[in-house]
Amino acid sequence: MGKLMGFLEYDRNTRPEIPPEKRIGSFEEFHLRLDEDECVKQAARCMDCGIPFCQSGVKYGSVFSGCPLHNLIPEYNDEIYNGNWKQAAERLLKTNNFPEFTGRVCPALCENACVCCLNGQPVTTHDNEYAIIEKAFEEGMIYPEPPSSRSGKRVAVIGSGPAGLAAADTLNKRGHSITVYEKADLPGGLLMYGIPNMKLDKSVIRRRVELMHAEGVEFVLNTDAGKDIPAEELENNYDAVILCCGSRKPRDVDVAGRDAGGICFAVDYLTEATKHLFEKTDEPELSARDKNVVVVGGGDTGNDCVATAIRQGCSSIVQLDRNPKAPEELSVSSWPLKANVYNLGYGQEEAKAVFGEDPRMFASTVKDIIKDENGNVKEITTVTIKKSVDENGKRIITEIAGTEKNIPCDMLILAAGFAGCEDYVTESFNVQRTRSGNIKTEAEDAYVTCRTNIFAAGDARRGPSLVVWAIAEGRACAKEVDNYLMEYSNL
Repeated sequence: MGKLMGFLEYDRNTRPEIPPEKRIGSFEEFHLRLDEDECVKQAARCMDCGIPFCQSGVKYGSVFSGCPLHNLIPEYNDEIYNGNWKQAAERLLKTNNFPEFTGRVCPALCENACVCCLNGQPVTTHDNEYAIIEKAFEEGMIYPEPPSSRSGKRVAVIGSGPAGLAAADTLNKRGHSITVYEKADLPGGLLMYGIPNMKLDKSVIRRRVELMHAEGVEFVLNTDAGKDIPAEELENNYDAVILCCGSRKPRDVDVAGRDAGGICFAVDYLTEATKHLFEKTDEPELSARDKNVVVVGGGDTGNDCVATAIRQGCSSIVQLDRNPKAPEELSVSSWPLKANVYNLGYGQEEAKAVFGEDPRMFASTVKDIIKDENGNVKEITTVTIKKSVDENGKRIITEIAGTEKNIPCDMLILAAGFAGCEDYVTESFNVQRTRSGNIKTEAEDAYVTCRTNIFAAGDARRGPSLVVWAIAEGRACAKEVDNYLMEYSNL
């Protein structure tokens, strides 16, 4: 603890943002930097709380509290306060391979568990993490450090999302020879094509990939493992294979009119938007310009679609959220868990700035899709739903009769989540699946599949989740693979 009573002396002050009405004209990152003096003050708010719930990472039933990576948060805050930025970076990188990703897109489970929440506002842990890593890059504290020797073991990592990159980076530092196979034209997985540029500038991904390449990690692009290269060939050429290919099968809607034109999945829409930035063409193939857009799905991906559609110049935007509207404030404390209160995501803030209201229709879903004379969507029918649980604990969704409503729609974006790993991946590598469609491993906390040389991590194993969880899974899987290869592990 650097400053006694700092949490009483200083108020919480987060990174400034470009106002919604100004930032919608650009796909550039809209979070700005705090000056160094203010960063020091924010780090000084980290109190000597005895038990750092922020870094503990504890599961309460089905809900997780604190940092899944167990970042050494009080330690690096103390180093910031004392001006020891290099030491702060060392403490941060000890547990997190990619703070430049989590410092931008993580929902900060650590802040929900901050003890300061009990009587005020949490420490700006998320922003402090961002400040450390960016200063470290700018001042040359981070540079290629290839391993001094190689183990002679070769590992293929399938997928270059955060889980694949974390597994590759960790095993490469251990001295194993790593090749990452990515089916897209650029590495990064959903970091590259699933998260919009205004949240995560793609130069940040390139910077990290170039560093990993300089340290000896090989990247093979435009190669779909299980299709372009047989699974048998990979198994013959490598001592172990790690499947980090994500949960890429999008959930569809089974309603009348689904075959209409003008309907797309969120991942395809966001991919086209990002590629458009690279190619600098006049218009992406999937564009919301001058269209009445409806997004099905109230999560982060749906929010990203809202923000992207606004930047493309949509005529209107509606977001269907299956969950009921959260209360404006809590009657009792939810600490150390995330508070379920009504708030606006960045895309919804922008929609309100442009169209005057929150774009979400809560407790609603699409019931029918109405086509025009050319077979394209022109309107959808929505319906209010109610969620309940039967006597066996099974969740039931009931449509409320008489709540149907027709709204104009020229473009329908499906952001209702994902339903597991692609079928051909599990079939080609001959691994089992769970009931939810994910790759099955030997135990909840294990990463080896039914095949002793095939491992899985990230969304492919646990289902759609957060970037911070993907990194944590990649690191944990790397340790298990290292133990398999060497019969012990010092990771």
